[in-house]
Amino acid sequence: MKAMILSAGRGERLRPLTDHTPKPLLKAGEHSLIEHLIIALVQAGITEIIINYAHLGQQFPDTLGDGQQFGAKITYSPEQQGGLETAGGIINALPLLGAEPFLVVNGDIWTNYPFEQLSKLELKTNKLAHLVLVNNPKHHPNGDFSLSSGSVNQQASKKFTFSGIAVYSPIFFAGLEVQRLALKPLLLESIAKQQLQGEHYNGLWSDIGTIERLQQLNEQLVNLNSG
Repeated sequence: MKAMILSAGRGERLRPLTDHTPKPLLKAGEHSLIEHLIIALVQAGITEIIINYAHLGQQFPDTLGDGQQFGAKITYSPEQQGGLETAGGIINALPLLGAEPFLVVNGDIWTNYPFEQLSKLELKTNKLAHLVLVNNPKHHPNGDFSLSSGSVNQQASKKFTFSGIAVYSPIFFAGLEVQRLALKPLLLESIAKQQLQGEHYNGLWSDIGTIERLQQLNEQLVNLNSG
């Protein structure tokens, strides 16, 4: 299975740090956010990785190279200044991702999710994607989607937060042109057609959207390493 790490965002709420460094290349402990993800993917046996970029994009190949230092093979998917948003970035990279289901991970998260579970995942009949949902963080208390018998929906009162980790069939994006396009409307469309499956992950997960959350992650990593 191939993986794509979404890294084209501007990171406005992390300014001034992101004025000079793309958000996924910000350090958290010994490694940058994206290095934590690459290391975890390689440990799970997922070594073919595509990284899209826009803002300060050249820093990614300058820092990560071809992935050899991690035991990975990294291919880059450049985007125009401003980026293509989440779905647009994936559509743009489809020629690199191939004909089989692929993993997509947001480049601005940190997690101890066991990616090897997804490397062996098979989408159920009539399902076009598998979403990993997590407990709602304080900054997103109402969540995004519900989960019933392994299917993602919006019917139940209890909602979880979409982690930014998912496996997609290329068919999910079939017929869509490369354009600036958000992902959530496509997910809602597929939910209405009962095409999404998912799981609830109860482990560690952080969305590093602000300087405060980056500081919290640094403290968390110090505690984990000292423990």
